[in-house]
Amino acid sequence: MGLCFGSLAHDDGPNSSANKHPYSGSASTDSKNVGISTTNSSAERSQFSERASGSFAESLPSPNGQILETPNLKVFSFGDLKAATKNFRSDTLLGEGGFGKVYKGWLDEKTLTPAKAGSGMVVAIKKLNPESMQGFQEWQSEVNFLGRLSHPHLVKLLGYCWDAEELLLVYEFMAKGSLENHLFRRNPNIEPLSWNMRLKIVIGAARGLAFLHTSEKQVIYRDFKASNILLDGNYNAKISDFGLAKLGPAGGESHVTTRVMGTYGYAAPEYIATGHLYVKSDVYGFGVVLLEMLTGLRALDTKRPSGQHNLVEWVKPYLSSKRRLKTVMDAKIQGQYSLKAASQAAQLALKCLQPEPKNRPSMKEVVEALEDIESIKTK
Repeated sequence: MGLCFGSLAHDDGPNSSANKHPYSGSASTDSKNVGISTTNSSAERSQFSERASGSFAESLPSPNGQILETPNLKVFSFGDLKAATKNFRSDTLLGEGGFGKVYKGWLDEKTLTPAKAGSGMVVAIKKLNPESMQGFQEWQSEVNFLGRLSHPHLVKLLGYCWDAEELLLVYEFMAKGSLENHLFRRNPNIEPLSWNMRLKIVIGAARGLAFLHTSEKQVIYRDFKASNILLDGNYNAKISDFGLAKLGPAGGESHVTTRVMGTYGYAAPEYIATGHLYVKSDVYGFGVVLLEMLTGLRALDTKRPSGQHNLVEWVKPYLSSKRRLKTVMDAKIQGQYSLKAASQAAQLALKCLQPEPKNRPSMKEVVEALEDIESIKTK
């Protein structure tokens, strides 16, 4: 969930990332849009549907990804989604977050019409809470960005429903949930992620972010964190939740100026201080997630001893020395990696966390560095 930096109290509330479901989303009043208001007239809904719908078959992702001129999504009726979720029955509830509730549903793979539970294709259906003040903006941003972006490492948005007061989004189902759940193991039955699996996941997420940054119209993701990286049945990583995404700078500008929104512990210092959002502000967030992968510790945790609450501030001095690095590496992956590989990953994290955006690597360079690290065999 995206948080406005107005108050720390939001971090501890029921809608914080610690309690949200992976699909439950960010809220933003600051997203690029296609000129839709919340008046919700039937004519407006019809016009929006014409812009956003297209041939589902044509939007299959290519290996390098693509950005479509207009959203290419199926328009679902509310009745279809009621049928797909067994009338939103409690046993189909996957979780709840700031946007609303997320349900498991079943659709026919070819026609995307409702299917019986246990047959067809499993999907995740996000249903807006009517009391959510910023829900419409988030819903709109998801349609505008995910509806046009197609890449193997971005969660696929299949369609949406805008029916009277009902706003819903339909996603591919990510069977393994979020990286956050696996890395910090809120469920003790979840096996710890191995070193090799962690590398596979961060490389996948890095490729997704690199695609956003190098697309013709640069997209700044703005809320990169472990809870927004979802995993499919084979632990392939896909970036989700585009509620805070922004189009990058244009006309020779280096940044866009915007209201400060994001998540404590992950947001870049220049963005928090000035509201200036750079493409490389995302690289900082990636560096934080890379640190979480190495240490197995959360970016921000007030339960840790004084001086250790903020992971970046605490661990940064340890990253330049192999001897000191060993003391902060996650004990659950001990013996699974060479110190050379871990040290290179730590050096990469340091580069991503540089105070000045211009001194951080591009995400394309990050992907290449991670692939080199992956090729180092465990001793």
